[in-house]
Amino acid sequence: MVGDPSLKGSASTDERTGNSLVTVQLLERDAEVQAYLTRGNEQMDLLGYTEHGQRHARLVGNIAQNVLLRLGFPQRRTELAEIAGYLHDIGNVIYRDEHDWAGALIARDVLLRLGADFEEIALVMGAIGNHEEERGEPVSDVSAAVILADKSDVHRSRVQNRDMLAFDIHDRVNYAVERSFLRVDGEQKTITLELDIDTEVSQVGEYFEIFMSRMLLSRRAALFLDCRFELTINGNSVF
Repeated sequence: MVGDPSLKGSASTDERTGNSLVTVQLLERDAEVQAYLTRGNEQMDLLGYTEHGQRHARLVGNIAQNVLLRLGFPQRRTELAEIAGYLHDIGNVIYRDEHDWAGALIARDVLLRLGADFEEIALVMGAIGNHEEERGEPVSDVSAAVILADKSDVHRSRVQNRDMLAFDIHDRVNYAVERSFLRVDGEQKTITLELDIDTEVSQVGEYFEIFMSRMLLSRRAALFLDCRFELTINGNSVF
């Protein structure tokens, strides 16, 4: 695979293994990664899905890193969570169905090209391949962090459909969410998704109609990190 020649030698090196220490900042400048994320989201828009592009990638990466930071994990581990979060939806460039598995293989090729360590690649692949609720499970701390970050991104800024009269239930629920925040309390060992929802746009029941499986996976991810998962909507604890 051919990457941006300007990136050659731009990654730092792990003194222990001699491999490159890939970072999200490096991926954000990588022509191949950017092309896949951009085209993948264009396809999601055409298929009627909410946003899965740069905004979602960066946010999920940031939240995944923050989850592990707040829980006291080593710095490099948090960086791997950020990398996996940033790349988790890259498989949408092929097709939505099984984009998790496709994304894991695409990420493998990208990270190999950039000289990443095999163990780090394996962690990232496992996290990407297990982030979807249909078949995914938390298989590492990195994986658990990506699951929690991905499922917490519910917000009106994700809605790509500009015709409110044509909104489906996913558009309505996302558009109704005016604020979403994943609060990690390392001392209390709780991870709380806080949502503020405009109930004139969508009722709380619709949220659970489409997102219950995501909340159950989030609960399992929190338990993997030895935490309790909670959900509050408009200030009220509901899960």
